[in-house]
Amino acid sequence: MSESQSSYKHTNRLINETSPYLLQHAHNPVDWYPWGEDALTKARQEDKPILLSVGYSACHWCHVMERESFENEQIAALMNMHFVSVKVDREERPDIDAIYMQAVQAMTGQGGWPMTMFLMPDGRPFYGGTYFPPQDRRYGQQVMPGFPRVLMSIADAFAHQRAELEEQATQVAEHLNRRGSALMQREMGTGAPMLDNLLRAEQQLIEDFDARYGGFGGAPKFPNTMALEFLLRMHLHRQAGQVGAAQSPNQLEALTVVESSLQHMASGGIYDQLGGGFHRYSVDAKWLVPHFEKMLYDNALLSQLYLHAYLVTGNELYRRVVEETLDYVVREMTSPEGGFYSTQDADSEGEEGKFFLWSQEEIERALPPEDAALFMAYYGVSRHGNFEGKNILNRVQEEQTAAQQAGIDVATLRSSLARSRDTLFGLREQRVKPARDEKVLTSWNGLMLRSFAEAARHLKRSDYLQVAEKNASFLLDTLRQHGRLLRTFKDGRARLQGYLEDYAFLADGLLALYEASFETRWFREARALMDQAIQLFADEQGGFFDTGTDHEALISRPRDIMDNATPAGNSVATDVLLRLAAFTGEDGYRQRADRYLGTLADIMVQHPQAFGQVLCALDFALSPVKELVVIGESQSTETQALLDCINARYLPQSVLACTVPEDQQASAAIPLLADRPLKEQHAAAYVCQNFACQAPVTTPEELVALL
Repeated sequence: MSESQSSYKHTNRLINETSPYLLQHAHNPVDWYPWGEDALTKARQEDKPILLSVGYSACHWCHVMERESFENEQIAALMNMHFVSVKVDREERPDIDAIYMQAVQAMTGQGGWPMTMFLMPDGRPFYGGTYFPPQDRRYGQQVMPGFPRVLMSIADAFAHQRAELEEQATQVAEHLNRRGSALMQREMGTGAPMLDNLLRAEQQLIEDFDARYGGFGGAPKFPNTMALEFLLRMHLHRQAGQVGAAQSPNQLEALTVVESSLQHMASGGIYDQLGGGFHRYSVDAKWLVPHFEKMLYDNALLSQLYLHAYLVTGNELYRRVVEETLDYVVREMTSPEGGFYSTQDADSEGEEGKFFLWSQEEIERALPPEDAALFMAYYGVSRHGNFEGKNILNRVQEEQTAAQQAGIDVATLRSSLARSRDTLFGLREQRVKPARDEKVLTSWNGLMLRSFAEAARHLKRSDYLQVAEKNASFLLDTLRQHGRLLRTFKDGRARLQGYLEDYAFLADGLLALYEASFETRWFREARALMDQAIQLFADEQGGFFDTGTDHEALISRPRDIMDNATPAGNSVATDVLLRLAAFTGEDGYRQRADRYLGTLADIMVQHPQAFGQVLCALDFALSPVKELVVIGESQSTETQALLDCINARYLPQSVLACTVPEDQQASAAIPLLADRPLKEQHAAAYVCQNFACQAPVTTPEELVALL
């Protein structure tokens, strides 16, 4: 043994191979053989089944399974005792790969890498799969059996049910599925399956929908963005055929609920028709008369929702609302240091809404007669007004209708309305503005950080990316002291220990910023925040407390689980844990998230309006998450074409990573990036799903097929 080999505790036969993928496994405690006569002879002579593991060096889940199982001494001991273990590089041996991939697809209905096959000593397959976790794990309505359970069950069947294996190999898979289902029933009780929870929550929200004006319930009416976001995701599932048809023939389509709500809000007085951005809520059922204050978090959540709806529908109204809202935040709610302010008041000069109201006479004086007539007809301006003798601007006509009534085309109407809005906005700027609360709250800033990052990514707005990066730097540099995140910043002072929502919301925003910029720093910071949140806030029975272990003693330790005007810290933390698990393959994140979601299985169905964000997290947990990686020079047209293909779509059940080739720091920080080469010197996109990775593609057309 060479000196370099002697530094390892284990060295197996793969040390003599040339494949980088096989050499990566050369120091596993597994007694690996390369495919060949030696392995087959040993299996025949010792009458042992063959455990065949096929993968390749750029396969993310191959490395996850290696780390979780093949480097585990106890799991390796089971493999060595009961099997002849064979490792194959599919790029070296496409023949072996093709034969057994067909077998696993026939057995399971799906394939991918890592491929894990169990063979008779003569090489005939009798059971197979792709990735197996190190212990039993629940996904939706099924239990994926842990690898040790699989090993022991296969060994037992080989010893005691040999004839059955010879005759009906597929019975083994059915046997394991029955055992896994029985185990989950014992552990989780007889409650409703979690996929049913999504469908029942969807049905409940649709029943609560106001079919006349959009939204849920009556006056006062709040923009329940998280519930609408959940319904948008359910629409995507039905569009993709991932859930069944509506539960009743009369059930509205989820997208109808979302679009009706968004269009009514965007047309109503709750939306600032001149300056962009949303007021807090509507005091009536039809979104006309708002409570006039503007909250940072409302505009963060609503801009995200409208952005996602734009990606799904292509409706330019939604994009305009997103950009007008974010432009308002830049203009009115951003500090010189890059922090986002908290609120603007409802009142100015002692009167509610005065800054936002108009009389007919004011508009007639400000605009040319033709423009004034078009504007007043379109925005419902009258002499008697719609609020205390004044007018709240709200869109009362569709563009096509207004243009037809005026005898002009839509382009002419739009041009006139744009001129009028600019003029009236300029006049409004001369008024006394509502007071502004200029404290910077970490949690709310995290929400808005995500909004800017997502808009930068999906709308290709570099200016929004600059806003997001400046905000993230400010929060990390100023609102973190002595390693502890703080809650608030005002007048040059950061103070108060951060709560769960500060950690979770900022981590959430940083992950979105990473996916927009691919700067590794943002991912590292997000993960570090969640690791610290686990230390400070975690309840080992499930979920998190709102206050840290270092917080002052109170009569009780609070824990919020309901999503209100802002999502609960627990809800966002759960979603972040699931995304981190997808990026890193670290099962501890996933286990924490699953444990918390299990505790809410019943209550989130009973009250879905109060659990919109956690329903979105549950949707992510139950979905076949796509892990997307693009490798290529960042400014190359090839790389950008692949990224544009991804970013033109709303893919909420996905994570995205990108780096230049051979960036060791990025791949060390983000395991999803590890060992991802170019493909024949071209930028490449890698798509992994259901713990299996597909072959890399280089063209947008190929990538679309995988998406």
